Amino acid sequence: MPTYIYESIPADGSLPARFEVTQRMMDEPLRVHPETGDPVRRIITGGQGIKGKPLRRSTVVNKDLAGATPCGCSTAALAQVTGRPAAALRSRHGGHSHGSHRH
Repeated sequence: MPTYIYESIPADGSLPARFEVTQRMMDEPLRVHPETGDPVRRIITGGQGIKGKPLRRSTVVNKDLAGATPCGCSTAALAQVTGRPAAALRSRHGGHSHGSHRH
């Protein structure tokens, strides 16, 4: 059963007091504190939400995209700044140094 957080609604302007109650999901929210009888409201908080099947990512890597390489350089951009053919860079991307080109 889920645990709900409730907060008192003080009539005198004082700070509200919070407390937790374990209830079934189909139970109506409390309207009064179970011990004091003071009015209360349910507080909505974040949770884990609904967990489902994780999304699968494609295993195909497009090396022309900047995000495909560890340093964030796309092979097309490297070809422009180094003057080397993009095909040569695709086969061995790790062979460049960051000092030899500018992004």
